[in-house]
Amino acid sequence: MLTILGFTMIATFLVLIMLKKMSPIAALVLIPALFCVFVGKGAHLGDYVIEGVGTLAPTAAMLMFAIVYFGVMIDVGLFDPIVRGILKFCKADPLRIVIGTALLAAIVSLDGDGSTTFMITVSAMYPLYKRLKMSLVVMTGVAATANGVMNTLPWGGPTARAATALKVDAGDIFVPMIPALAVGLVAVIALSYVLGLRERRRLGVLSLGTVRGDEQQETETSEAGTSDGGTRITETETVLVGAGTGGGTGTGTGTGARVSGGPGDGKVRFTKTTGGGGSTDATDAADNSGEGDDEEAEDDVRLQGLDPNRSTLRPKLYWFNALLTVVLLTAMIMELLPIPVLFLLAAALALTVNFPHIPDQRERLAAHADNVLNVSGMVFAAAVFTGVLQGTGMVDSMAKWLVDGVPDGMGPHMAVVTGVLSIPLTYFMSNDGFYFGVLPVLAEAGAAHGVSPLEVARASIVGQPLHMSSPLVPAVYVLVGMAKVDFGDHTRFVVKWAALTSLVVLASGILFGII
Repeated sequence: MLTILGFTMIATFLVLIMLKKMSPIAALVLIPALFCVFVGKGAHLGDYVIEGVGTLAPTAAMLMFAIVYFGVMIDVGLFDPIVRGILKFCKADPLRIVIGTALLAAIVSLDGDGSTTFMITVSAMYPLYKRLKMSLVVMTGVAATANGVMNTLPWGGPTARAATALKVDAGDIFVPMIPALAVGLVAVIALSYVLGLRERRRLGVLSLGTVRGDEQQETETSEAGTSDGGTRITETETVLVGAGTGGGTGTGTGTGARVSGGPGDGKVRFTKTTGGGGSTDATDAADNSGEGDDEEAEDDVRLQGLDPNRSTLRPKLYWFNALLTVVLLTAMIMELLPIPVLFLLAAALALTVNFPHIPDQRERLAAHADNVLNVSGMVFAAAVFTGVLQGTGMVDSMAKWLVDGVPDGMGPHMAVVTGVLSIPLTYFMSNDGFYFGVLPVLAEAGAAHGVSPLEVARASIVGQPLHMSSPLVPAVYVLVGMAKVDFGDHTRFVVKWAALTSLVVLASGILFGII
């Protein structure tokens, strides 16, 4: 009964948020509370919630101060050079922008923390996606999947958990898996190419000069005097998109706008019509191949949403901030202190040095308060979900049912079975629940048939690309919150692509003889 209720509760949650019948926070709180009553343990709901909150409180604290720290670093201009480099590569080509998203997420993921990866990636790429009217779920999906592959680093969490649970060395798990994980990363780049190509076909390729206008249509209406009286002139400016990559035909919308293009000349022409019967012609030369002016690309940082003239910039403190960030990431990797403590200290130091005046510090904290509240609120709501799952015994019952369902004849292939099971299980339960609750049972079953615990451990990390979009992962709420994407929309989009990437990693591991 617990098994059925557990799966039903998870399915109910996913269906309701994907259909947008409930907000994620409400669903994370109310659905498990209701099922806790169904199980007959409603009297213990408070204990389960407090236990869940206690478990996730360090994570919430880490996210709160990580958002403040990296928010301040973005404010003071630490990542401006990275943003300019991305712009130089991406130009205004949707294909390049999606590939750039995957590359940036993969590179920043080297720090081993999904939240920081998503904060930096979204901050850099969000303005480009908005300006070009690209699909934001493409950004969140690609970033989450790339981070999921890189999340298997020994300091990222899953590999360390697998090593601890099975009492093996983390290096022995990760190093042999590098070829398979490299193939998985290539698969993410290939996915970003396909999705980017689809976006390019939908939107076309813009030159930076064309994109530099306002994000939305601007309609200017003015009264012009004539000898006959007043003539009303209406001009509608639109973002003009070249069809294809060879330039030839432009498209445009808006009242009184006529758009045309000479065949193959790579220029977009539009005509503004006037109410008095006259017309004003203008020709906008747009390089539809996406090769814009590199110098303009570097200078117009506002295209990224990072104003080069903003008052929060601290160019004289650039190297201090860079060194502080390197020290922070190094301390995280070496585990000198708990991560929440490191971020708390770093955030306090960054605020004090960059903004020595108290009113300025308050202003910076207020500027990032929305993100802090949204993410921390989501984490504590998720604590209710995980607390009920764990406290009622649903997780244990679900895991036992799945393990018992493995046929005896699959014993010699337990590593492959573990890899397949890791894809859904790490999505439906926390990494702690899977690696400390399920993995030892799978490893024991494999050992009875001569399967090495190392093979089982390696197979257990292939589900991470999908895991990073699990509703039980706090970092995913940073991603969708900063990108202003509905969690249900993100889930519908990313599940199939992330699961496919996980299967590619698993197949590569089998092909290379690693698993």
